[in-house]
Amino acid sequence: MSKIKTRYVCQSCGSVSPKWLGQCSGCQAWNTLEESHEAPLDASPSRFTPLAGSAEIQRLSDVQAQEMPRLPTGVAEFDRVLGGGLVAGAVVLIGGDPGIGKSTLLLQALAHMSQSARVLYVTGEESAQQVALRAKRLELSSSDVDLLPEIRVEVIESHLTSRAPAVAVIDSIQTIYSSALSSAPGSVSQVRECAAQLTRLAKQTGIPMVLIGHVTKDGALAGPRVLEHMVDTVLYFEGDTHSSFRLVRAIKNRFGAVNELGVFAMTDRGLKGVANPSALFLSQHQQQVAGSCVMATQEGSRPLLVEVQALVDAAHVPNPRRLALGLEGHRLAMLLAVLHRHAGVSTSDQDVFVNAVGGVRIGEPAADLPILLAILSSLRDRPLPVGLVAFGEVGLAGEVRPAPRGQERLKEAAKLGFSMAIIPAANAPKHPIEGLKVVPIHRLQDAIDAIRAV
Repeated sequence: MSKIKTRYVCQSCGSVSPKWLGQCSGCQAWNTLEESHEAPLDASPSRFTPLAGSAEIQRLSDVQAQEMPRLPTGVAEFDRVLGGGLVAGAVVLIGGDPGIGKSTLLLQALAHMSQSARVLYVTGEESAQQVALRAKRLELSSSDVDLLPEIRVEVIESHLTSRAPAVAVIDSIQTIYSSALSSAPGSVSQVRECAAQLTRLAKQTGIPMVLIGHVTKDGALAGPRVLEHMVDTVLYFEGDTHSSFRLVRAIKNRFGAVNELGVFAMTDRGLKGVANPSALFLSQHQQQVAGSCVMATQEGSRPLLVEVQALVDAAHVPNPRRLALGLEGHRLAMLLAVLHRHAGVSTSDQDVFVNAVGGVRIGEPAADLPILLAILSSLRDRPLPVGLVAFGEVGLAGEVRPAPRGQERLKEAAKLGFSMAIIPAANAPKHPIEGLKVVPIHRLQDAIDAIRAV
């Protein structure tokens, strides 16, 4: 019998060390090595079968490329994030904070799909009674949903092969273990091995699988990073657990648009899709307030209107504070330098706070112009014109660069009743948009002059 070896495995990257180290030699993280007792594995050919299968060498032009049919989940916002629905053999990894609604959303989707297809819900964290109580609380028609309380991956694979469901949900991948490994469930080796086996089965049988993953305290998916590389789609739940709104964002999608956003509202009957998400991120002020500017952003294929707020106040410390919530904090200092150099507005003795309303995260540079307009409005204590929307990237030379898909942004603003748009000149529409006055600008000073002229 082979001797069981003691080794130390990094919980972040999965690198192995024969002795304990304070710092991982692979990813340079501190205090991530944990003791693991593992027997040598049997190097059977089945363990190292390619995930996507193997075939003979052939020309790419000879491969028959056809559009893959989609399996709708019954939840419109979830289908939007997935790119239209589930694809046969696709593996979806969805992560988020505890209690944010991962299991609730997937149980709702399975209840809808069970009316027309066979589905399987594998739970390793809850008992069958707990899942039944949740379905009863949500008032779901779950009579046709097959439930399997199991954590052994070999048993799960046998049930998937024998029943051949149309879709399977694994809740969660951190609780599943393989008997070929002696390490505990949730370890790097177990998560990697179980995910590889389930992915291989999905590609061989064509069963779409949805894996629920836990997240660390930093918000990243727990387990090795290779987990995100193996699957086809990676979804993240965003939003505050204390708020009733949830955002599902596609970080990776081989069958759809990346960075697609789905908006849900948490109710006593589960997660409900929000038809008009722009209304969530716009504050309803009784009168115009200073330091507020509405921005037209693009999340995947969906244009959204988000309110950007800024507060400029006198600093009482030698080093003024620069704080950005929901926006890129590193760009704030750069934008303030551009504002001083090309507009003559100094904030060296002012604290500057910038916030995106509604808990949404804006990562695109098109938020530069709305941020600067909100800062100017707060600094001068003068509200911006009523019905104003803006977007555009501001360069270090003071120029305003275009943003992608500007026409969709303007149409969304016009649909919601906005009357004026300050946009880069390169995004100016060829045909006028009804009800919307477009002010094209080339430089930052042009935007400031346009605000003063109103």
